[in-house]
Amino acid sequence: MKKIFLSACIMLAVTQISKAQKGFKPLFDGKTTTGWHTYNKTTVGSGWQVQDGALHLDLAKKGKDGGGDLVTDKEYGDFHLKYDWKVAPKANSGLIFYVHEEPKYHATYSTGLEMQVIDNDGHPDGKITKHRAGDLYDLVKSSSEPVKPVGEWNKAEIISKKGKLTLILNGVEVVKTTLWDDNWKKIVAGSKFATWENWGTFKTGKIALQDHGDEVWYKNISIKEL
Repeated sequence: MKKIFLSACIMLAVTQISKAQKGFKPLFDGKTTTGWHTYNKTTVGSGWQVQDGALHLDLAKKGKDGGGDLVTDKEYGDFHLKYDWKVAPKANSGLIFYVHEEPKYHATYSTGLEMQVIDNDGHPDGKITKHRAGDLYDLVKSSSEPVKPVGEWNKAEIISKKGKLTLILNGVEVVKTTLWDDNWKKIVAGSKFATWENWGTFKTGKIALQDHGDEVWYKNISIKEL
């Protein structure tokens, strides 16, 4: 009887996990860089290595082609994105979304919004308000800081639907705002992006993993289009 009950519990747990993941598709297969390329290029910079099921910006492997920000081959509009990240001590990176890839824009952050990935205490940017882990970079400060210690994996989520944006870090909702309305324009006007052409205006775009020159890892990257 106990074995039957245990089997039923296992089946229920598997079903619940399956339902929770329904509709999500992997953006990273854990083995290759298929589906990604370096921004404004067709290949992937040698600094990005697949190691132990993660995309690792390995500074020791950067060749002449460097690393560069990785972007998805596909663009996304409304979406729910999940990913895990960790950084080395004193490192800085970011998950950038609604990236418009075009040669006239020299970098992913020239058009895209960023959920900050950083060692809060070790990198100088961590001393700046709205530049800490989980913040909507330079725009909206996190309501709390549930970030894990440096070297440990963090679970992050970005949900964007009909202009409503929610950022989640380690299961905690840390940012909630509305994109593209009058208040959004005021937020952008008060940021470093105030005079940047077309910044934060694209409603579809690519997702990017930033090469900020520091060691960072990403894994379990999946997305559901909403």
